[in-house]
Amino acid sequence: MRIGIDLGGTKTEIVVLADDENHSVIFKKRVPTPRNDYQGTIDCIQGLVKEAATATGIEKVKSIGIAIPGTVSPLTGLIKNANSTWLNNKPFHHDLSAQLGCEVKIANDANCMALSEASDGSGSDAAVVFAVILGTGCGAGVAINKGVHTGKNGLGGEWGHNPLPWMSEDELTYSRGIKCYCGLTGCIEHFLSGTGFANYYNYRKEQRLGQKHGASAALLSSPEIFALADRGDGLALECVELYEYRLAKSLANVINILDPDIIVAAGGMSNIERIYPNVNRQLQSWVFGKECNTKLVKSKHGDSSGVRGAAWLNS
Repeated sequence: MRIGIDLGGTKTEIVVLADDENHSVIFKKRVPTPRNDYQGTIDCIQGLVKEAATATGIEKVKSIGIAIPGTVSPLTGLIKNANSTWLNNKPFHHDLSAQLGCEVKIANDANCMALSEASDGSGSDAAVVFAVILGTGCGAGVAINKGVHTGKNGLGGEWGHNPLPWMSEDELTYSRGIKCYCGLTGCIEHFLSGTGFANYYNYRKEQRLGQKHGASAALLSSPEIFALADRGDGLALECVELYEYRLAKSLANVINILDPDIIVAAGGMSNIERIYPNVNRQLQSWVFGKECNTKLVKSKHGDSSGVRGAAWLNS
């Protein structure tokens, strides 16, 4: 049996996978994450592990895998770049291992998602998997031969904090007014995350209303904007098409560097079915040489990919 934990900013989930052909889930539980509480987070995970062990009859937990929204610095051994900021600059995996009395294997949540999809998901037949998370943020992970590629600096797959490639004048103008939490401007995350997509639509809506009426637009969420597009709303449909265009050229940039066998998408925006045929149709326009056999596909395990990938760290 494999134990995996997905430590998120708002929820912490544990899963136990059976060592059978289908890697069946035999225990699963999700609880709120103790936000801004370092020791409370460790205690929470300890409680989940004990509960999982009792429920599944594990007498001695030898190791667990854990997915975090950050990474371990190869220089300091401390957590860095975590959205769950109370983990940053802490020896989290060492402290957790000491309290649990077992080995703790830790990886970025997007890398865990890549590992999950490469192991028994949509990329199980591929040697090189690039997995993108199109959710509140915009992350990615790389799995090579069913193993996580972390990189020399622990930054393997940090796609969302590169600039949107081949920017138009409109994109340049829009991006100048947005500074990312990473300290730079023009990041892919500000265009392709669900938050970024909604912000861009609302920006365009404000422009139109301001030009016509001097009024303010009601802020809409990504699902609401896609629903408008489905009903034929002109601006919503234009922004959806721009999203697909930006996703295509951003993924083409990855293909030009990594040339993965497959690209797997998870996160809220990945549930929009129209993006797959439309983005795949546009990829070759941006890829060097104008040929592209790599396809963007939907993840098999969806929101469970991260926690399943954490469990696969124990392979």
